[in-house]
Amino acid sequence: MNIPQLGLTALLFGLPGSSVALSFPLPSEGNDIVGETREVQTRYEDTFSDIARLNDLGYAELAESNPGVDPWLPGEGTTIVLPARFILPAGPREGIVINLAELRLYYYPKGEGRVITHPLGIGREGWSTPTGSTRIIRKQHKPTWRPPKSVRKEHEEKGDPLPLVVKPGPDNPLGEHALYLSMSGYLIHGTNKPYGVGMRVSHGCIRLYPEDIASLFSQVPVNTPVRIINTPYKAGWENGQLFVEAHPPLSEQREEQGFNFTPMVRAILQAIGEQDLKPDWDAMKLAAKGQRGIPVAVTSAPPTKLHKPLLSPQSNLLLSNSLDQMEPETD
Repeated sequence: MNIPQLGLTALLFGLPGSSVALSFPLPSEGNDIVGETREVQTRYEDTFSDIARLNDLGYAELAESNPGVDPWLPGEGTTIVLPARFILPAGPREGIVINLAELRLYYYPKGEGRVITHPLGIGREGWSTPTGSTRIIRKQHKPTWRPPKSVRKEHEEKGDPLPLVVKPGPDNPLGEHALYLSMSGYLIHGTNKPYGVGMRVSHGCIRLYPEDIASLFSQVPVNTPVRIINTPYKAGWENGQLFVEAHPPLSEQREEQGFNFTPMVRAILQAIGEQDLKPDWDAMKLAAKGQRGIPVAVTSAPPTKLHKPLLSPQSNLLLSNSLDQMEPETD
């Protein structure tokens, strides 16, 4: 993998809280990947939280793509991979798409032929952010927060009682901007604790860096559709080659399913459709086990005909056969 290497001073150190917005032209027909993976060299005072915010990435994304590096003390001159190459989620490229497993939001401005993507924080275990289709019903600058009873109860039990109403200001966890969803009680909003972006730390709402929500707020109209999915494994095409991108499943899925190749295989077969194409299952297994969040090629040659994504009864049979061909895990 050819990864451009950039000087940290040139890339990272701007004004406090500034970030490199990730906006890309939509890929041409038959392609699904945007952006590029890069590398930077750290200074001794850097942390993953600093580097992530200044590059519009999340903490978990850096941790996934840089295994073995101390996120709080990476050290002077350490090479850090910036995973800014993405397989676009399957489905319509319209409105807002939020992938919980990826901790990332994709926005497709209508008629502009581009995608804007931002990292996000979601509900922690026990306060999971729900999946489903919804829409933006209201926008509010300097929102007032009215903590629900469940949140007030939790804070009371911790000896940190909350008021019935939290007015706009530095103590308001909604930050400066909020997008209210038709999914009752859920918002896309800013935060007064930006280090939590890229983690599971909220009570179910979706939080962005202050600068990202300000940008999104200015662009997204009311009634924009929002699709919330939970897809740890994505598959997509680039110039006739099939790639997969693997992220750690949310903890609830890991507890329920354990380590399971089936979702990855299903994503690959969905992308292949009815083509007579055999992926490199060993490469797929390495990607699924590594869960580094970086697209990895699982075919070496372009397909013989244009791919046609489809998961039919025939594909389900292929799924079963593909799983049968794979060696069982022994470790």
